Amino acid sequence: MRVAPYAVRYVAGVDGGGTGTRARLQDRAGTLLGQGDAGPSGLGQGVAQAWRHVTQALHAAFAAAGLPPAPPAHTVLGLGLAGAGVAAQHEAFLRADPGYALCLLENDGVTQLLGAHGGGPGVVVAAGTGSVAAARYADGRTAQAGGWGFPVGDEGSGAWLGLRAMQHAHAVLDGRDAPTLLSQTVFDQVGSTASALLAWCAQAGAPQYGHLAPLVFAEAERGDTTAQALLQAAADELRRLVDALQQDEPPLPVVASGSVGVRLAALWPPALRERVVPPEGDSADGALRLAREALAAATPTVG
Repeated sequence: MRVAPYAVRYVAGVDGGGTGTRARLQDRAGTLLGQGDAGPSGLGQGVAQAWRHVTQALHAAFAAAGLPPAPPAHTVLGLGLAGAGVAAQHEAFLRADPGYALCLLENDGVTQLLGAHGGGPGVVVAAGTGSVAAARYADGRTAQAGGWGFPVGDEGSGAWLGLRAMQHAHAVLDGRDAPTLLSQTVFDQVGSTASALLAWCAQAGAPQYGHLAPLVFAEAERGDTTAQALLQAAADELRRLVDALQQDEPPLPVVASGSVGVRLAALWPPALRERVVPPEGDSADGALRLAREALAAATPTVG
């Protein structure tokens, strides 16, 4: 540590990604003092921006607590940031550390896992625009399945669903599939001619395909069997992520998260649904746990 452990007054946990940053501030005893928000701090958008928004979120947390920002040397900082799994980005971020008493950095998937199960063993399946699953085992090891990115991966995600809805619309326009409620709602959203579909697909990425996912859910609720089959296929893909992470030990508890993952968990087999538990905390809680464990390890015991 840069200062003696007794000089630490605050512990902060930060969750950051491509759209925003949250900082949660506690005193050394573990009392929640405040929370602050700022812009994106995913490392893929640049280390300088990440530190700027982390700092802004921390200052906002101090302000929410009615306190002036503390010097970095008086705070232990745990962070779960998107992109921290890339070694070069991880190292560059830590090199730019302005002098926190201790700075712990993990990928946001790791801190989400720590927060969801309170540091204990378990699995988290996260499915929104993309998808990924991670597990923590009883011996402290962690593993990940999925998360390879769209379009080659992200199975069972919103983008995955949207892409398949668009493929169905193409097949209907060709005459390979019969028209459905789902194909009609895609046409209503995008256009019903070949040129309109081609133009839309030419500029579409994961976010645009992800925006089609709510159409699949809506038409499934209206009884469209094609949409229902797509949802079941997506749920099966998320189940396979869990299966890949389950090792030779008692079945791990599972937290389903994300706008898509929470809804698809209802379509899992009964044996898997019985393992689903509510999350104990979120990624910022996991980042706080990182920081607290590091502080405890660095603090000499008396006696």
